Amino acid sequence: MRVLFVTSECLPYVKTGGLGDVAGALPAALRAEGVDVRTLIPGYPGVLDRLENIKVLRDLRGLPGLPSAAPARLVAGRGVDGGTVYALDIPSFFGRKGNPYLGPDGKDWSDNHLRFAALGRIAALIGLAGDGASGRAAWKPDVLHGHDWQAGLAAAHLHFPLWPLAGLKRPGTVFTIHNLAFQGLFPAETVPTLGLPWDGFTPQGFEFYSQLSFLKAGLVYSDRLTTVSPTYATEIQGEIFGFGMDGLLRARADVLHGILNGIDTDAWDPARDPQLSALYDADTLPAKETNKADIQRAFGLSPDIHAPLFGIVSRLTDQKGIDLVVQAIPHIVARGGQLAVLGTGTASLEQALAGAARHYPGRVGLVLGYDEALSHRLQAGVDVLMVPSRFEPCGLTQMYALRYGTLPLVARVGGLADTVTDCTDDALSDGTATGFTFGPVTVPSLINAIDRAFALHPQTERWRGVQRSAMARDVSWGASARHYVETYKAAMAAADRG
Repeated sequence: MRVLFVTSECLPYVKTGGLGDVAGALPAALRAEGVDVRTLIPGYPGVLDRLENIKVLRDLRGLPGLPSAAPARLVAGRGVDGGTVYALDIPSFFGRKGNPYLGPDGKDWSDNHLRFAALGRIAALIGLAGDGASGRAAWKPDVLHGHDWQAGLAAAHLHFPLWPLAGLKRPGTVFTIHNLAFQGLFPAETVPTLGLPWDGFTPQGFEFYSQLSFLKAGLVYSDRLTTVSPTYATEIQGEIFGFGMDGLLRARADVLHGILNGIDTDAWDPARDPQLSALYDADTLPAKETNKADIQRAFGLSPDIHAPLFGIVSRLTDQKGIDLVVQAIPHIVARGGQLAVLGTGTASLEQALAGAARHYPGRVGLVLGYDEALSHRLQAGVDVLMVPSRFEPCGLTQMYALRYGTLPLVARVGGLADTVTDCTDDALSDGTATGFTFGPVTVPSLINAIDRAFALHPQTERWRGVQRSAMARDVSWGASARHYVETYKAAMAAADRG
């Protein structure tokens, strides 16, 4: 089985969020299941600089929506993990350093519709005609797997193929929703510039309230739809989390499945992580205290090994519930706790957290920005990792926490609800508890969960038991990869039926 991943980001080349983690880790798990996975990604500088043995496969100049004179090529190279990576070497679109979606002013690039339409168009070209390699049989996928709105037009281009591609057998299509809130909306007048027919600009196609929606194109024209947790698959079929797409998703519920994300358990392993001050496993949990002391130093916190240390690694936004944490900080400090925050986001929340760090020196620490190594150290060093999101399709940080014996404290939504078992009396008694969950997503409910963490923390043996249960939870990609294989088979069968 041959599968083409189509994604706008992928570790270790470029990452802004969980999509990058998933696109980087899932292919390896699929290869372990016998799937030939190749990845198509924009040719950002961080991609082209890290590929080896790059070969030019196609000249793309002149295709609808692409530059007619400036360089535009499809290239292939060997990726960091040894797999094949296809890159769109279009410097006028992707030769920009920094965030792949935002310009230096923090706003979306004005040509994002052209940039990511190119990603979808070339994905469809490979899906119908193969990769164009010479000297050997061209590689052509059995399944095209698009991720999030940036890849949404791939399925539309397969549905409305331009001559001379019309009539060629298309691959099965799978489209994964990583976050329904981001929908790739652009003015209607962009439709013809992207090589799309007006026939598709209808409520039954890719039109969404008089705009073109890349995301809706993926939802309408793909054979199978997935999202990143079972609970989120249910939530997005309702008005609150459906963001206007709930009716469409209910209509396609028979082909929509929630497949829980996993994590790279080799990269995230406290027994082998080179970033940590002290390595440990479930049998050597006292060594975790060395990492706690390290984080207290790194965040300017008082060296108090007995103080419950809460941590956050997150985008600092209201969606992530960071405003709730700001309101809960006085309570955490009053009870003798500490808080370490790593992230960047909304200016008002950054300022509020910086103010709390000044107001509570030695008790609240803040590092603005993102540092992969520091995130590993924080996961190992804190006692409780907080993820109080108002909605969370899956979430990965709580899985890293489980892996590191750090108890997650999470809102009972989406993938957070699917991955963390609350420390109820029954769960503590039968050994299934792995953290703390709360709902509704309000300050009083959050504080109640914080208080339960404070109550359990001094009970060393019970706390250790929960840590061991957390570390025993399977957060790998193994089971999920097998679910994807079955989904691919169903998509291929749907394509064969036409």
